[in-house]
Amino acid sequence: MTTLQQLEHWKQAGIIDDSQCRTLSALVRKERFSLFLELNGLLYLGVLSLAGGLGWTFRSHFERLGDVLILAVLSILLVVSLYYCWSRSARYSNQEVESSNFVVDYVLYLACLLLSIELGYFEVRFGWLGDAWDSYLLFSSVVFFVLAYRFDNRFVLSLALSSLAGWFGLTLSKVGFESSAPLRVSALVYAFITALAGAFLYRQGIKKHFLEIYLHIAANVTFLALVSGLSGDNELLFLAALLLVSAASAVLGVRFQRFAFVVYGIVFGYAGISFEVLQGMKDTGVLAYFVVTGIAVILLIVFLARRFGRED
Repeated sequence: MTTLQQLEHWKQAGIIDDSQCRTLSALVRKERFSLFLELNGLLYLGVLSLAGGLGWTFRSHFERLGDVLILAVLSILLVVSLYYCWSRSARYSNQEVESSNFVVDYVLYLACLLLSIELGYFEVRFGWLGDAWDSYLLFSSVVFFVLAYRFDNRFVLSLALSSLAGWFGLTLSKVGFESSAPLRVSALVYAFITALAGAFLYRQGIKKHFLEIYLHIAANVTFLALVSGLSGDNELLFLAALLLVSAASAVLGVRFQRFAFVVYGIVFGYAGISFEVLQGMKDTGVLAYFVVTGIAVILLIVFLARRFGRED
């Protein structure tokens, strides 16, 4: 039996689905296949490495290069990058806009990193804002939001929301919220505001496809905040909230065909239950628990992934 015949047999037996069979068959026949995701990741990593290399060079040799030269180079690169993006991209639209030039996405990402490096250099070298240095995060977040919507870039939107989260946490810590409990509450407030903002913009018809980014970040922040609360004084309260949110995430993920949210619900719910079950359990019991339940969770995720694949 040839490899192609074996793949067909596996498909008929239900071991693999049609799309998996086609992909594997193409590999066996040595046909061309897409490397878009891999190349996309490598290009983003290359841009990040370039920005990191510039930051390291300027930090290590700022005395010899001088502040004027460093800031001039960063500013020129930033302006050129933004000009390139503006001159090569389509006009703004509230609807999703396909990029006519894939290089724009990487240049835009580079511009965001350059802005971050330049703002950081300003504060480290001159300390203009002093104790209010976290305002740079707020400024960066606003700029990233504008760029994300102008150029329809989900990655830059993630940078904007991450910068806003950093500013949000640092601002609260400065007014006395230094313990884990208030910061946990602030994380939940941030997640609620993020989800609310995404839903509001969705209802207004402004870049409706961005809603999922808002929900991904809000969901992860919510789950992490609830999981961190399992080690506090209100352990059972946080466990109940975690299980409730996990169930809601899984159910809504199935309903709206968003597999990532199903995985969030399963994984974080499993983490919460495991935290409670493993307290006081002996080492041999811990190993047996993880072997049995871990396999069960993995099989459940695989089953749901195949179900989602068939429905798509």
